[in-house]
Amino acid sequence: MSIFLLIYFIILGAVLGSFYNVVGMRVPEKKMFQSERSYCPNCKHQIKAYDLIPVISYIVLGGKCRHCKQRISPLYPFTELAAGLLFGYSYFVIGLQWELVTALILVSMSAILFVTDMRFMLIPNKILLFFLPLFIILRIITPLEPWWDSIVGAIVAFVLLFLVILFSRGGMGGGDLKLFVVLGVILGWKGVLLTFFLSSVIGAVISLVLLSAKILNRKQAIPFGPYILLGALITYFHGDQLIGWYINSFF
Repeated sequence: MSIFLLIYFIILGAVLGSFYNVVGMRVPEKKMFQSERSYCPNCKHQIKAYDLIPVISYIVLGGKCRHCKQRISPLYPFTELAAGLLFGYSYFVIGLQWELVTALILVSMSAILFVTDMRFMLIPNKILLFFLPLFIILRIITPLEPWWDSIVGAIVAFVLLFLVILFSRGGMGGGDLKLFVVLGVILGWKGVLLTFFLSSVIGAVISLVLLSAKILNRKQAIPFGPYILLGALITYFHGDQLIGWYINSFF
C-alpha cells in the first residue's frame, strides 16, 4: 500500500463529496442543471472557489455563510469528510484492483443518497437508475462467487423488503425497497440479509439514544436510508468476517 495513493484517495473522496452534496441537494428539487456554480441557499450569493475547499472552508468560516452569516448545515462537511475517509479506506482494504472501482462507486452512491434522505427523506429513482447499470457491469467484470449470487441477491432483497413493507404497513418505503434491490446486485443474498440485520440494529440503537436524549419524539418520522447505507458499507467491507465469526461462534 502506498501512503501517497492513500492520501490521494482521501483527498479525491473529499472533493467528490462536495459535488455529491450538490447532487443530493439539487436532484430532488430538479435543480441539478439550473445553476453551474454553488450558492448559499439563504442569500443566493454564489460561493467563491476558496470557500468550497472540503471541510477546511467550513471550519475557517465557522460554519456560516461569508455574506449573510446564515449557519451552514453540518451535513456538508460531514458528507465530504465521510466520503474522503471511505475512499481512503476502500483503497486501504482492497488495493489497486477492479473491485476498488465497485467500492468507490458504492461509496459515491451512498454519499448522495445519504444527503437526499437526510434532507428530503427521499431516495430518488434517478440516482438508483444511474448507479444500477454501473453495478451490473462491474459485477459482470468482477462477479461474486458463485456468479449468480448477484441475481439471487436482488430477488431476495425485493421479496424481503416487499414483505416488510406489507406487514409493517408503511414502516419502510418504496425507495428503501429499490435501494435494497440495487444492494442485492452488489452484495449477494447473504450480504442483503446481513445488511438488513445490521441496519435494523443500528437504526434501533440510534433511535433509542435520540429518543432518550429527547432529540427526537416518538411521532417524528426519521429516514431509514442512512442506516441501510451504513449497514451495506459494513457488509461490503467486512461481511465475510462477520458471517464467519457468527458461524464459528454459534455452530
